[in-house]
Amino acid sequence: MIGAAPRAAGSWQSGGMRGARYGMDAPYGFGFVGLVVLGFWVTGLVMAVTADVAAALPALVSGTLLAGCLALSLHATLRGKFLVWRDVLDELELRGDERLLDLGCGRGAVLLAAAQRLPQGQAVGVDLWRGRDQSGNTPAATLRNARAEGVADRVHVHGGDLRRLPYAEASFDLVVSSLTVHTIFGADARAQAIAEAYRVLRPGGRLLIADLARTPRQYAAVLARLNAQDISVRNLGWRAWWGSPWVPTRLLTARKPAGS
Repeated sequence: MIGAAPRAAGSWQSGGMRGARYGMDAPYGFGFVGLVVLGFWVTGLVMAVTADVAAALPALVSGTLLAGCLALSLHATLRGKFLVWRDVLDELELRGDERLLDLGCGRGAVLLAAAQRLPQGQAVGVDLWRGRDQSGNTPAATLRNARAEGVADRVHVHGGDLRRLPYAEASFDLVVSSLTVHTIFGADARAQAIAEAYRVLRPGGRLLIADLARTPRQYAAVLARLNAQDISVRNLGWRAWWGSPWVPTRLLTARKPAGS
């Protein structure tokens, strides 16, 4: 039935059972922080053996606190983001025949979750496919996941720069993005990407951009200048914290006026 929401794609358990693999966001960052944690612990243990426990405590405590931050971030990338996007997509109450664009789709965590809700629609992903943004980030990996999730018939992926999208105006009913726009260097360049996302949106269409900390409020200011409607920003909660409550994921939502 159109509009019925099947099992969310990309959940931590079900993704593995069905053979889909979504990788890890910012893998080099996780590797660096892991090395720093190890360095603190090794330093603390060496000091505890060669000096005294009191001298070792600052390094051991710092390593443990940083390990906790790392654990929160690992939860966000491996499970939390899937859960929050499942809820966000459910709230949209899609008909099932929309055409959706995912900006910076990576290996398809959001793209394929959306595609499962579009049995008679299309889900299009665009990305630069950089390994520093996501481990194993290739269009082939995304298409493999689409086959594993049973949505390959309605999923398409393209290479492209978010500042110059390869699509005509008013091409999509929905434009979504997860943790991507902040990776574009420079405020003006990020504003250009937001303007492009708005350009390809059809009149009456909706825009949903999840990103870190304060950046969604900056995007909201760009959309206000473009006369977007129903602009709002909300926190997506602890499941999408990147290390601490001070680096949350926030969701920007907006609508293009029907008469534009």
